[in-house]
Amino acid sequence: MILHYKCQNCGDDMAFETGSGTLSCQSCGRQDTIENFDEEYITTTFSEDEAREYHCDNCGADIITDADTTATSCSFCGAGVVLADRVSGALAPSKVIPFKISKDEAKQAFKKWCKNGLLTPAGFMSGNRVKEITGIYVPFWMYDLNSRVKVNGTGTRVRTYSRGDYIYTETKFYDVYRDIDLNYKKVPVDASEKMNDELMDKVEPYNYEALKDFKTPYLAGYLAEKYNFTDEQLFSRVKSKIQRFIDSYVSSTVSGYSSVSYRNKDVRTRKRRSYYVLLPVWMVYYDYDKQEHTFAMNGQTGKVVGKPPISSAKVAAWFGGIAGSIILVMKSISFILGGGFW
Repeated sequence: MILHYKCQNCGDDMAFETGSGTLSCQSCGRQDTIENFDEEYITTTFSEDEAREYHCDNCGADIITDADTTATSCSFCGAGVVLADRVSGALAPSKVIPFKISKDEAKQAFKKWCKNGLLTPAGFMSGNRVKEITGIYVPFWMYDLNSRVKVNGTGTRVRTYSRGDYIYTETKFYDVYRDIDLNYKKVPVDASEKMNDELMDKVEPYNYEALKDFKTPYLAGYLAEKYNFTDEQLFSRVKSKIQRFIDSYVSSTVSGYSSVSYRNKDVRTRKRRSYYVLLPVWMVYYDYDKQEHTFAMNGQTGKVVGKPPISSAKVAAWFGGIAGSIILVMKSISFILGGGFW
């Protein structure tokens, strides 16, 4: 079943507006709060078909989507629709962070970010090379975790001193033991097989105070994906994700030693809670030098991640400038010390 959000004034389609946080009609300007929309048409059934055909009630066209799409737009009339049977029952998200940055704001932020690239080719930002910019609600599993960490190791303290003509080095060894209880809240891991995991990790963090109870109108006018992996399937990945924080915290508790070597580090992480959320991402597809470059922008904060092309000429000039500066500094030091210029 497809959900259309129709304007009560003129009958045109409504979409979620980032500025007001309401459903807005582009034709007459009517705005309605999300809470006022009736969700009685949400069903609790789901089909695992690889492709589904839906009928657009707005223009009569048939819409073909793949099995992962939960919100899309009609290719013929542009109406934003939500595939309600894919966001209900076990597939219903618990929370959502609505888009805060509009499409036009995303374009301007992306162009500004590109211009700050000191090593990007001179023609990278000339002309309109943005092939496509798409707002997508990306599925994430969010975890509350507890880690019990037990560490055994050896710490050393080294002291060097002189007596007479001799220099002595004294090394003392200490047993190091730590038993640490750590709690983590709202650790996100993207659950879509289509999205690049590295980009999705780097586009974080989000302000999780803005999490709202999920309602289908938030998806109107955007694309959305359903999760491909369960929270159990991604548990090993979320454990890997917090490992560097665990290591950093353990290191912060061990101070005052010249060196520390660990004999044993036992980390046992358990899941306290997990819930399914949708987070906003602008995907930017940019053409340059006959290649498509993909960037991701946090739809809430505007943070941009991706790898723009690098100009070899600018890199050479940059290293040449550094080398020239070093030579000039060395010559100045030599002159001050009485050596004159080389």
